[in-house]
Amino acid sequence: MDARITDYINKNMNWTQELNLLRSVLLELGLKEDVKWGIPAYIHKEKNIMGMSAFKGYIGIWFHQGVFLKDDHKVLINAQEGKTKAMRQWRFNNITEIDVDLVKEYVLEAMKNSEEGKVMKAQRNTKPLLVPEELEKLFIENAEVKIKFEAFTLSKKREFTDYISEAKRENTKLKRIEKIIPLIVAGIGLHDKYRK
Repeated sequence: MDARITDYINKNMNWTQELNLLRSVLLELGLKEDVKWGIPAYIHKEKNIMGMSAFKGYIGIWFHQGVFLKDDHKVLINAQEGKTKAMRQWRFNNITEIDVDLVKEYVLEAMKNSEEGKVMKAQRNTKPLLVPEELEKLFIENAEVKIKFEAFTLSKKREFTDYISEAKRENTKLKRIEKIIPLIVAGIGLHDKYRK
């Protein structure tokens, strides 16, 4: 058992029972534990199968390739409609909602699907990079930031530009720019802290 996951469970005191129950089921099925993106992840034959996480109002398990699960019991949802294509989530509001046998059934199917190579590959974003005016202005004022920004991969550049563009208010855009300047100068991507 991974001590980092034990710590994660213990820090989520409102969901300790539920997380421990789900964890025991996943380990019983032979999944290997790890921590990815700061949360418990479960691996089968070197492939990420699923994860488990506590939220404010529920706990959830998600299947990275959940789109291939039959879902006869209609328990899975796409938690990020329009963003995720393959991932599906199953939410529990309390321990009584966790049907251990049903969880096992879904996990075993996910493991089998993985062994059979059922994978939906992420689609590459081929849209041109659109740098918001506020960021362009910063680059004119600060050449060092522009040089450091240009050193990032296209996907990391897109994370920064989307972060600014998604803000609706000018004030929010400016606050976000102030937040990302030190990251860019340090060569740290916007979401690097979530990657392992």
